[in-house]
Amino acid sequence: MKKIGFLSFGHWTPSPQSQTRSASDALLQSIDLAVAAEELGADGAYFRVHHFARQLASPFPLLAAVGAKTSRIEIGTAVIDMRYENPLYMAEDAGAADIIAGGRLQLGISRGSPEQVIDGWRYFGYVPPEGQTDAEMARHHTQVFLDVLRGEGFAKPNPRPMFPNPPGPLRLEPHSEGLRERIWWGASSNATAQWAAELGMNLQSSTLKNDETGEPFHIQQAAQIRVFREAWKAAGHEREPRVSVSRSIFALVDDRDRAYFGHGDDGQDQIGFIDEKTRAIFGRSYAAEPEVLIEQLARDEAIAEADTLLLTVPNQLGVDYNAHVIEAILSHVAPALGWR
Repeated sequence: MKKIGFLSFGHWTPSPQSQTRSASDALLQSIDLAVAAEELGADGAYFRVHHFARQLASPFPLLAAVGAKTSRIEIGTAVIDMRYENPLYMAEDAGAADIIAGGRLQLGISRGSPEQVIDGWRYFGYVPPEGQTDAEMARHHTQVFLDVLRGEGFAKPNPRPMFPNPPGPLRLEPHSEGLRERIWWGASSNATAQWAAELGMNLQSSTLKNDETGEPFHIQQAAQIRVFREAWKAAGHEREPRVSVSRSIFALVDDRDRAYFGHGDDGQDQIGFIDEKTRAIFGRSYAAEPEVLIEQLARDEAIAEADTLLLTVPNQLGVDYNAHVIEAILSHVAPALGWR
């Protein structure tokens, strides 16, 4: 069976047209939606991280709160921008949140994307070493993070500590066993998907990727997944990896759905640039009657390749409506495709 979760960017704006008008609304509604999704039988609640924006930013308080309010659903990110992160402090936060959630965290991390400000990571105190790029800095932070998540001691203990120490070098605490295997890399290219596999991270592939062949988005994304799986096998990892893809999918089952999303869909991918040099392809959105959606989604090669599907939700339309969006997919679409 395919796991199905939601992905929220946590947008908020003081506009009267929005159901999410403040940071408080965005955070508290995120918790409520995760609780509702679990009750509906969804498998995951995932959140995007953006800095300097009216969106969700600091993920670990939210993940811990969701973990305390739920009991079964996976809780994750898609993605945390590692250019902004102190990997040791992040490992402590992640360990604490995972323990609160009972080992349900699925952390998506990445180099990140262009943000609201220029080189925002510099304001957080991070500057790439001479001769390195910000992407290389993010990958270095990632490797440090993965190393400390193994739970092995590395720090020299104080010979006269305030409290007794266990023998040998000390590790970061709290350590959450198994979290290292639940780290995902958000890859925009085939090369970074291969790199993630070599390091033993799961793969997250979103609604955009580098346009490397000029083929339709879902075909390029499916090829990226196959590159990842081949590299994983070559690396000799013992466990099976996981792969997620994100999609905007809306089943038109009532008048609200048709008013919001029934305005027509040309079914075309879009081409753009995520920075001055990188040409990207953006995957189409899906909005149709359930029987039409079933036919369309059956032709999406990347969804077929993935074990996890993340439904991007329009969080500013409120918790009740987004729960309806999730339920419509679970009830009217997923069973016919063999996902349930």
